[in-house]
Amino acid sequence: MTRWVALLRGINVGTAKRIAMADLRAVFEGAGYTGVRTLLQSGNVVFDAPDDGTEPSADALESAVHTATGVTARMLLVPGDDFVAAVKANPIAAEVTDLSRGFITFVEGELPAVEPDRPGDDDLAPEKLVISGGHIYQWCPDGLTSTRIPAKYFRSLGVTVTQRNLRTTSKLVDMVLD
Repeated sequence: MTRWVALLRGINVGTAKRIAMADLRAVFEGAGYTGVRTLLQSGNVVFDAPDDGTEPSADALESAVHTATGVTARMLLVPGDDFVAAVKANPIAAEVTDLSRGFITFVEGELPAVEPDRPGDDDLAPEKLVISGGHIYQWCPDGLTSTRIPAKYFRSLGVTVTQRNLRTTSKLVDMVLD
């Protein structure tokens, strides 16, 4: 068995795209996965898939979620070992003093070879934004709602991304390693 992490984008934010975690677990179990566990109400799923030469399909799981709940949500699937490695490789972890204000953005596919325009490091200070190992690491000491990085920056990357704070990723690492 291989452990995986599924990260659903934009569910249970406000009143839109509401999915009960029990329903989400049932979708994964119905798809034949085992050890299915969810974290919080934000679409974080840890599950085990058989080592039969095929990887879980985000498209198939997205379709199953839509069929079961009526909600359409993009999903990123990350092998558990890769997820743990990304969290442990955080190049700005030592600067983060509040895990709820440090973030990792997970990327579907590859980031562009040339980074789109973004505020410079001096313009961002005291915030930090570092791209490393195909992930985007961010430190927002004043909170994400006060970030100086415009949302259009992430859209300009041209790939599907989803962000989790370090408190959540730490708990997901514990679930992967459990």
